[in-house]
Amino acid sequence: MYRVNGAAHPPAPDGYRRKKKLQESVRQETASEVEAFIALAKARLVTERVLPPQWLELGLRAALLKDGQRALEELFNDPNWRLERDQAEEGEKCYASRPTTVDTLFGPVTLRRNYYTDGQGSGRVPLDQTLGIVAGCTPALARLMCRAGAVEHYEAAAQSLNECAGLTINARRIQRIVNRLGPQMAQWPRPSSEISPPSADQVFYVEGDGTGIPVRPEETVGRKGKQTGQRAKTREVKLGCVFTQTKEDEEGKPIRDPQSTSYVATLQPAAEFGALLRTEARQRGLALACLVVFLGDGAAWVWELARVNFPMAVFILDFFHAAEHLKWLAQALWGEDSEPAKTQWERWAKLLKEQPEGLEMILREARQALPRRGKQREAALKQIAYFESNTDKMRYAEYRARGLFIGSGVVEAGCKTVIGRRLKQSGMFWGVAGAQNVLDIRCLLENRQFGLFWNQYRKPLLKAA
Repeated sequence: MYRVNGAAHPPAPDGYRRKKKLQESVRQETASEVEAFIALAKARLVTERVLPPQWLELGLRAALLKDGQRALEELFNDPNWRLERDQAEEGEKCYASRPTTVDTLFGPVTLRRNYYTDGQGSGRVPLDQTLGIVAGCTPALARLMCRAGAVEHYEAAAQSLNECAGLTINARRIQRIVNRLGPQMAQWPRPSSEISPPSADQVFYVEGDGTGIPVRPEETVGRKGKQTGQRAKTREVKLGCVFTQTKEDEEGKPIRDPQSTSYVATLQPAAEFGALLRTEARQRGLALACLVVFLGDGAAWVWELARVNFPMAVFILDFFHAAEHLKWLAQALWGEDSEPAKTQWERWAKLLKEQPEGLEMILREARQALPRRGKQREAALKQIAYFESNTDKMRYAEYRARGLFIGSGVVEAGCKTVIGRRLKQSGMFWGVAGAQNVLDIRCLLENRQFGLFWNQYRKPLLKAA
C-alpha cells in the first residue's frame, strides 16, 4: 500500500511502474544538457558573483537545442510509429534501417528508416515521405528557411537564422529550398473555407501595375532596352492586387478594409498575368460582388487586360497619372517650368478632379491655346489624344461622389513592398525562375496565407497503433 494525502491506495500495477520509470529515465536523459548548463552557471555565480546575461540566455538556448535534438531523434526513430506502405511490395527489396542525416529546428538528427527499391532505379522511403522531408530538412525548418529567404537576401537570411534561432545554414542552401518549394506555393490551391465573399455593401477593387527588376544578361536576350540600340537590363514584374472597401472617413474619402488586400505577381506576359489576376479575383468572390472597380495607370496592356478579364468593372484611370499628363500638356502649351504652365496645370487638375464636365472644359481650352506649328504643337496634340482615348475612365467627380477610390496607390505601394524591397536591391541580378519563386513566397506572406500553406503541408505522422 502507499498513501497520497493520507489516503491508502493499493500498489500500482507493474505496467504503471514501468511506464513511470521510463518517463523519469527519459526526463533525466533529455534534461542532461540543460541541467549541466545550470550547474555550470551556478558554479560560476558562486565564484564570480555576476554573470553576463547574454552568456546565460545564449548558453541556455544552446543546451535546450541539444536536448531537443536528442529527444526529436528518439521520437522520429520510435518503432511504434505506424506508417503507410511501410512494407515491401511486389518486386521491391527492402533495405532496413538505412541511416540518413536530416536537419531540424534543433540541429541535425539521424533517421534510420526502411528504404524500398524496385531495382529499376526508383525507390521510396515511407518515413521521409510521411515526415515531409524536403531537401534534407524537416518542414518546420524549411518553413523558416523559406520565410527568411523571401524577406532578406540569402546571406542576410542565413545570418538572421543563426542569430534568431541558433541555426547554422548556408545561404546557398536557403536559396535551394526557396527554389524547391516556391513552385509548390504558386500551385497551392487555397481552401474554399478560407475565402470570405464580399458583402452587399462592399466595393470590390482590382488593380494592376508593373515594375522592372535587374536580371542576368541571358534573361534579356532579344529584348530591346529603353535606349535605342541597347539591350534591356531589366524584366518587368507584373503585380496585381484585390481588396475591398466598405466605409468612408469623415470627409467622405474611401477607406480600404483592413486585412483585405491580396497580391499576385509574375514575370509572364500580360495575357498570362491577366488570367492569374482573374483567378485571384474569382477566389476572392468576384462573382458575388455587387460593384467591381478596376484601377490602373495609362499603360495600354493594363486596359486590354481589364477589358478581357474584367469587362463588368467600372474602369478608373489613376488620377495622379492623369494629373501628370495634364502637367505635360500645360508645359507643351506654355513652356516647361513656366509660371503660366504651373498655374494652368493646378487649375486643370482641380477641374478634372471636381467638375463633372471638367475634362471637356480642359480639352476645349487646350485646343484654343494650340500653337499653329512646331514641336510644341505635336507634344500638346499627343497629350490631347491621351485624354480623348481615356475619357470614359476619367469621370472623377462622379467616382468621388460615389465614394470610390480614384488612385491606384495600393498596387503602386505593392510594387515597392512586395517586389522592390527584396528584388531591387543594390548588386542583385536575377534569373527569371529564381525571382518568380521569391515572388510567390512573398505573395503568400503578404496575403497572410504562408502559415496556412505550411499547416497543410503533407500529412502528419500517424498516431501510434
